[in-house]
Amino acid sequence: MAVTKLSILGSTGSIGTQALSLVDDLGIEVTALSASRNSRLMEEQVRRFRPSMVCMADEDAARDLSVRISDLNTQVLSGEQGMVELASSADCDTVLNSVVGIAGLLPTLAAIDAGRDIALANKETLVTGGQLVTSKVKEKGVRLLPVDSEHSAIFQCLQDRCSAARLV
Repeated sequence: MAVTKLSILGSTGSIGTQALSLVDDLGIEVTALSASRNSRLMEEQVRRFRPSMVCMADEDAARDLSVRISDLNTQVLSGEQGMVELASSADCDTVLNSVVGIAGLLPTLAAIDAGRDIALANKETLVTGGQLVTSKVKEKGVRLLPVDSEHSAIFQCLQDRCSAARLV
């Protein structure tokens, strides 16, 4: 199952910007973006990828972004509830979660409830809510995919692709 429509939580960070550098080559449409407070970089991303919705965790940054992109038809949300709304309602098949800290847990759960596959680069989501996340993934029949190198290495070991002794 290939990713065709992607929402990125944490699009102005390292993983988010790296993902955005690949989407054109892979033929992936970016439908939603979120960030903490870097409204200038978010404006650049919105103008380039034309997502239908964006969210800034910081409300002042959301107001700034709204002014910056007032000539576009992109919906601007803010705060934790805005991120949850974006994760659950954006037209996508996969949500890439690369936000920092526990802020990624609620949007991840919302995306799973909405039937979205999760590409996870936020370890705190699993550290704080691992059992809840994995049980919801099973219940909804979506995929939970490790994105960063640490997650991927552990995932491969759990899939019997390396010796458990190598983990120690």
